[in-house]
Amino acid sequence: MFVSGFTFIRNAITYDYPIIEAITSILPICDELIIAVGNSDDNTLALIESINSPKIKIIETVWDDNLRQGGHVLAVETNKALAAINKKATWAFYIQGDEAVHEKYLDNIKAAMQQHAHNQKVEGLLFKYMHFYGSYDYVGDSRRWYRNEVRIVRPNEALTSYKDAQGFQIKNRPLNVKPVEAYIYHYGWVRPPDYQQKKQRDFNKLWHDDAHVEKKFADIAQFDYTQIDSLAKFTGTHPKVMQQRIERINWEFDFDPTQKKQTLKNKVSGFFEKHFNWRPGEYKNYKLLK
Repeated sequence: MFVSGFTFIRNAITYDYPIIEAITSILPICDELIIAVGNSDDNTLALIESINSPKIKIIETVWDDNLRQGGHVLAVETNKALAAINKKATWAFYIQGDEAVHEKYLDNIKAAMQQHAHNQKVEGLLFKYMHFYGSYDYVGDSRRWYRNEVRIVRPNEALTSYKDAQGFQIKNRPLNVKPVEAYIYHYGWVRPPDYQQKKQRDFNKLWHDDAHVEKKFADIAQFDYTQIDSLAKFTGTHPKVMQQRIERINWEFDFDPTQKKQTLKNKVSGFFEKHFNWRPGEYKNYKLLK
C-alpha cells in the first residue's frame, strides 16, 4: 500500500495558517506528500521548504485570481496537487492548511486504509470533524458546522475536487465511502482577530466582487468572535504538532456555552441530532456504503 498526501497553500504567513502543523500531522502515515505552493506575497515557499523530510515534494503554482465564482480556485489548486501524486498510490490523503489530525487517530486511519485497500467499491474514507472557534478551548456545536467530510480518496483519472475544495466527485457524482473512526481538527476560525479579519476580507474575494467586499468589511480592523450562535467547551487534547502554536496564543476569547442564540429550526434540528444522530436536510457530498 502506497499513500500519497496532498495539499495546497498560499500566503500562509500573511493569514497565519497552521500549514506546517497540518502537513506534519499526517506525514507519519504518508509515503510522499505533495504541496502545491501558490504565488505568495510572503515567504510561504521558504516556510514549506523548511520542513525536513524526504517525503515532501513541492510544486509551485500560480492562482487564477479571476476565478470568483463559488471559491472554485481552491478546487483548481487542489486538483493541481492531486494530479502530481505518485501513479502507484493506493490512497491519497488530503489535508487543508487549517486542519490537523491528532496522533491518536493515526493507527485507526492506517488500519482503515489497509482494510479497504483492495475493495475498489470504496472510493474514499469519511472523517468526523471538530471545528474550533475563537480559541483552542471552544468547538462549534450548531448546525452551521459540517459534521463529516471525505479526506482520503482512491486515485482515479476522473477524480476531481468539487466546488470550493470541500469534497470530491467522480464524473459529477459523489464518492462511495466508508467511515473511519477519526476526527479532523479544523482550526480555520482560530487565529488572532486582526489576521482573521484580513483572511475573511481577502478570501471573500474568491466569492464576491470588490464592491461587495468593501461594503461588508469597510473600516473593521478585527474580527468579532462574539457573534456566534452556539459553542461547547473543548475538554480533550490537541495534536502534539499544535502545542507550540497553542502556547503562543496572544488574545483572549471567553464564551458562556450555556448561552445559545439558535433559531427554532436549528433547535429542532439539534434535538434530532443529539437523540437520533440525524441532522434533517444535511448536505452530503458522498454516499455512505453499508
